[in-house]
Amino acid sequence: MKCPFCNAESTQVTDTRENDEGDLIRRRRRCNDCDKRFTTYERIELKMPLIVKKNGSRAEYEREKLLGSMRLALRKRPVTVESVEAALDRIEGKLLSLGEREIPSEKLGELVMRELKKLDKVAYIRFASVYRNFEDAEEFSEAIREVSPHPRAKTRSKV
Repeated sequence: MKCPFCNAESTQVTDTRENDEGDLIRRRRRCNDCDKRFTTYERIELKMPLIVKKNGSRAEYEREKLLGSMRLALRKRPVTVESVEAALDRIEGKLLSLGEREIPSEKLGELVMRELKKLDKVAYIRFASVYRNFEDAEEFSEAIREVSPHPRAKTRSKV
């Protein structure tokens, strides 16, 4: 770490403290050349991947934009805010774990649909109908069959 006063390359850490949340480290430093003291802070920087849209353009990942899309699909559905936030956290965790600099919007859409399917089947259908751009009723029916419970096999009773 360079000294901000004399630009010397040699500094020494004299004290290190972590904040209460554990996401920030404060370091007191002393310059070995000019003997002045200064403070530095270390913070985790998580960089979300860029979203590559269908037309090839790239956009920054925006949590609020994704939350808005999910809220629209979940409108008037009995799903708690905490459940939606947890779903968003899982989506973001998956995006970060991929370790990619860019991710196709289709992949993000699939992650959202997977989470919505767990949260609420109606919201899943709403989102899928827009996301997949259903052309006809058959595509809509297929999506409904996808989330419908499979009929149980009828058991024969012995007479």
